[in-house]
Formats: sequence, structure tokens, C-alpha cells
Amino acid sequence: MQCFRLSKAALNQMIVGAKVLEADSYGAKVYMLQDGKILKLFRRKRWFSSALLRPYSKRFIDNAVKLEKLGVPTLKVTHFYTLDKPGMTAVLYRPLPGQTLRQLASQPGFSWQERLPALIELVRSLHQSGIYFRSLHLGNIVVTPEEKLGLIDVADMRFLRAPLSERLKKRNLQHFSSYIKRENLADEFPLQALERALLAA
Repeated sequence: MQCFRLSKAALNQMIVGAKVLEADSYGAKVYMLQDGKILKLFRRKRWFSSALLRPYSKRFIDNAVKLEKLGVPTLKVTHFYTLDKPGMTAVLYRPLPGQTLRQLASQPGFSWQERLPALIELVRSLHQSGIYFRSLHLGNIVVTPEEKLGLIDVADMRFLRAPLSERLKKRNLQHFSSYIKRENLADEFPLQALERALLAA
């Protein structure tokens, strides 16, 4: 994908009226623009790192393309930018329509018994395809209007040539488990059932 220069003035104009979806100690990271697209900023936090050779923004773009080729619903990147500030890049993308499992789980009448089989199938498919998604959690899994499960926030992902080993599967589920505990969902989410299904011999 071609990379364009986005000046500070052009960035400020782009985010007029935008809603900040995510921020950190450096400032806003993700904006919902007035036209419904999302602008995500990437900062290289260390001067010398692997991101110097392959920015996380480029990984984000490449991973979205790979997922699409594999038939996994995901976001659609439309533009790739470098910003005036050294080490900063950005992507503009169309979000994946739908609601995250985290959003749905907070709604009345939601049932994990109904949603768990599809979630198990998604994670099993990722593992079988050699995809290690470190940020796999309920906030990054979207239920589309067609009732399919898709992925967002896809920068932190590795594509291996073979299905994941048992060690990597367990590590991936440990990240997932940490999210469940952090979000205080341990009493609601059937974590043991998920782990049994995905780690069964």
C-alpha cells in the first residue's frame, strides 16, 4: 500500500469533530472520524526497535490483508500515512461492522452458552491456520451483522507456517484468561469450557 505524508495541519483538519476512542499518556491514539472511518496513530516508543524496520502500522495493514485472504472478517485499511513527528505513522480504515463480544456480553439476555461454540470454532481455526494473535480477547472479536466472528486491532499477530504448538496455544489462552480476570468476567465467562475444547488431545 502506498504511503502518504500527513502534515500536522492536515491531521488537525482530519480530526475536527472526531471522537477519541483510545488514548494513552502520549495523547489520543484512535479517532472515530465524522464519516465513520477510524484513524489509528502508531508511535515508535523506543528509538531502536524492530518497529524501526517494520512499523506496527505496516504490520497492522499486512495482517488485515492476510486475514481477509483467509476468509476471516476484519477491518479494511484505505490509507497509510507518515506524520511530521519522527517515528509516527497512521492508518485510516473502515471498521468491521458489528459489535464486540465484550459489548454484547453486557447486554440483557446475553448467553455465553449460545455464543461459546462459535468462539471456540474461531480460535481453533486461528490456531490451525498458524495464527498467533497475542491480543485475542473479547474486545477484539466482533460479531458482524451476518453473525460471523471477525477480528480487529490486528497489529500484534504472527502467521506461522504450521498449526500452533500446544505451548503456543496455552500461551495464547493465558493472554485471553488474563483479559477475562482484568475485566472482572471470571464469574460469567466459561473459561474452563473454552480451554478444554481448545486444548483437547
